[in-house]
Amino acid sequence: MFNQWSGEQGIEIIELPAAGSYRQYYRMRGQTKDAIGVYSPDKQENIAFLGFTGHFRFCGMAVPEILAVDETTDCYLLSDLGDVSLLQKLEDGKMNGRPDSVTIDLYKSVIAELPRFQVEAASGLNYNLCYPVKEFDARSIRWDLNYFKYYFLRLLKVPFNEYALENDFDRLILYLLKAGSSFFMYRDFQARNILVHEGKPWFIDYQGGRRGPLQYDLASLLFQVKADLPFDFREEMLHWYLDCLAKHLKVDRESFISYYYGFVLIRLLQVMGAYGFRGYFERRAHFLQSIPYAIENIKWWLENVQIEPQLPELMKALRTIAVTDVKTPFAKVQEGLTVSVNSFSYKSGVPIDYSGNGGGFVFDCRALPNPGRYEHFKSFTGRDVSVIQFFEREPLVDKFLANVYKLVDQSVLEYQKRGFSSLQVNFGCTGGQHRSVFCAESLSRYLEEKYSMQVTLYHSELDKHWM
Repeated sequence: MFNQWSGEQGIEIIELPAAGSYRQYYRMRGQTKDAIGVYSPDKQENIAFLGFTGHFRFCGMAVPEILAVDETTDCYLLSDLGDVSLLQKLEDGKMNGRPDSVTIDLYKSVIAELPRFQVEAASGLNYNLCYPVKEFDARSIRWDLNYFKYYFLRLLKVPFNEYALENDFDRLILYLLKAGSSFFMYRDFQARNILVHEGKPWFIDYQGGRRGPLQYDLASLLFQVKADLPFDFREEMLHWYLDCLAKHLKVDRESFISYYYGFVLIRLLQVMGAYGFRGYFERRAHFLQSIPYAIENIKWWLENVQIEPQLPELMKALRTIAVTDVKTPFAKVQEGLTVSVNSFSYKSGVPIDYSGNGGGFVFDCRALPNPGRYEHFKSFTGRDVSVIQFFEREPLVDKFLANVYKLVDQSVLEYQKRGFSSLQVNFGCTGGQHRSVFCAESLSRYLEEKYSMQVTLYHSELDKHWM
């Protein structure tokens, strides 16, 4: 397709890194022309993107040009707008945690364009193209809320009363629907989906757009978790947006802001659900590493916002999240090799590999002598002196650990030689209290004394019950 469009032979194809979707992108170059090739088996989503793009270009919006489309609509070519996103500009230009003047101007330009998408380009848009739904309605909001409930609250084992939480969801949905939904909602309006090309912002990834409220897209941009924008800057940009919006339609600023913070909440919950799904289920480390930023946003919201409906069960769950220690399971990847040593109970399951690499070791300690069978040891753990002395008297434990050390040594040496960044070693027993804890502590000490590298130690059951 590239050869036919360009009239020349393609000489280079580079697959671009995957983001949050399942689409595949390729940078394609010929002698004088280049393009971005896109492959996606989701035909309906492709039709939505191609149709929206044609309409937005007709309206003069800064979106990529469609260069060619395969007759199957599985793949198409777009103009190459580079790979520098607004998020990258923000990260590169931050000074003392704040955006520099160039980035501030870019954000202002982006926010000034948002009402053009929402109001100006919404006129004449064929909403039959929308996929999977035409409107951000009650069902759409509930999808986002359930995403949060099932893929964040349940996976992190945050306690909640499901009946009471569903009542809160009902109240929140009714409240948000009062904001109106007669505008184009971009749906994923965030700095990662805005490219900076020749000093100007260009917009991509609007294929999930639909009819919806004004507030959602602004909340998506200003409360994008990874952007970590200063909260006073977010307030400044909120009022800048309202000034820009006033050029397109009359707006009640006070009412807009009231609903806006409700949409900030729903967007944060949706994002946390997505991070749980992409991180826990698909084991993509960078999504897990964003969770602490999301929790900081939740803390700010709890401390600074009060919306009309009372949501006691949801607020209770959010307050639990706000005080949860997430530093160990969601730690940033260290440079060099990091060995993650974990103890766990087989009743709860083997710990997830947060690095996303897979592999490593799972050692079953249930064949070792169990001090938990004796009443004297039941209130102690594998870190207590009496339990340690119990294991040190058992030759079978020494033999077990000697074999463990030999296996782990072999992997550590090879991983360091090859420049690998992560190795996980798990020890499991029945309760996750004695045998697995002792073995994990022993291996952690052994590795720290023998090697120059990062070793993290995490006791799944103890950190739930003993801390």
